[in-house]
Amino acid sequence: MDLLIVGGGPAGLSAAIRAKEEGIEKVCILERNTHLGGILNQCIHHGFGLHIFKEELTGPEYAQRLIDRATELCVQFELNTMVTDLSSDRLVTCISPKGAKQIQAKAVILSMGCRERTRGALGIPGDRCRGVYSAGTAQALVNMKGIMPGKRVVILGSGDIGLIMARRMTLEGAKVLGVYELMPFSAGLKRNIAQCLDDYDIPLKLSHTITKIVGQKKLEGVYVAPVDKNRNPIFEEEQYIPCDTLLLSVGLLPENELSKKAGVHLSSITGGAVVKSDLSTNIPGIFSCGNVLHVHDLADDVTLESYRAGSAAANFIKQGNPGHSAIKFIEVQPGYGVRYVTPNFVQENEQVELLFRSDGIYRKPKISIYDGDRSVKTIKKLIVTPGEMEKIKISTEGMKSCTVLIENSE
Repeated sequence: MDLLIVGGGPAGLSAAIRAKEEGIEKVCILERNTHLGGILNQCIHHGFGLHIFKEELTGPEYAQRLIDRATELCVQFELNTMVTDLSSDRLVTCISPKGAKQIQAKAVILSMGCRERTRGALGIPGDRCRGVYSAGTAQALVNMKGIMPGKRVVILGSGDIGLIMARRMTLEGAKVLGVYELMPFSAGLKRNIAQCLDDYDIPLKLSHTITKIVGQKKLEGVYVAPVDKNRNPIFEEEQYIPCDTLLLSVGLLPENELSKKAGVHLSSITGGAVVKSDLSTNIPGIFSCGNVLHVHDLADDVTLESYRAGSAAANFIKQGNPGHSAIKFIEVQPGYGVRYVTPNFVQENEQVELLFRSDGIYRKPKISIYDGDRSVKTIKKLIVTPGEMEKIKISTEGMKSCTVLIENSE
């Protein structure tokens, strides 16, 4: 097999499309579910495709555009296929209803996506009752199965799925009592706060958390409390909120178990692979893109990034390891105010776009790129928040180091 792609969501489909367009003959997507498209299939709201297709689509419509193009290009698909192992020499072990098999690939693209944090990962005290869901699980129940989890809803965390579900549950007749966020800022896009909360008079309580879940068999209510500057609950101000549904929207974790098996280096901040500007990992012939690399705001950005991965994998297949050991790479470092930057390494003398997230809210800041003490580029912003991915294009010509930082904020 020329190219194996693990995961058939927007990242895997986009990478496959670009690799086929660049002349790679044997491209196969391995997908563990019964259908392609990934999380897009349950995202029935509009807002997808404005950059890629120049029109506003729902999630399923966006996915179908990619599926149609991949089918047109004769990309192979193996559904109901779980990849269980990946070696550093690109030997893939997978299991399907037909049995187990191994496939040797010339290149592999990892596009497994991410999963939601669960109650178990949060350690919220209280009863183990039904009525507690991740926001994505509730989204699948409502949008794909027509099942309403409940009528009185509390949401913990202000991630975009939680914000979107606040609106969705309201439109289906539920009462969303509030969205409670541990941090002093929202984790979601500003447009989702406006369109999903403000438009429906749903309160967003920052610097708040849930301190206890109550309910013997079915959820009866939750205790919420503000937190201090160290994020410890202020129990003296705790209050009880009766509810029958708790949705958790408290972060996403890249599905990188396979990456670990192959020996791929992972970032301690994002949980995704450490990659060069062509999305290659430290293992020759293994690439990573999409939400398994880092959590994106927009599906359009996933597609653009995955096009790059597909193109790089195609180049690797045609040329073998294209002299990476002879290419000088510059490590990209996050500086003050920056939580992480991707890619982690860029080539000398190339044009590259850096993506990063801030570690807090900064008003009227300057985003600066430094090569040592030398300022390379500066752009001004009205506001920078952790919920919005920032982008900056630079030329690395003449650079020996690269640091991204935020300065001169009000």
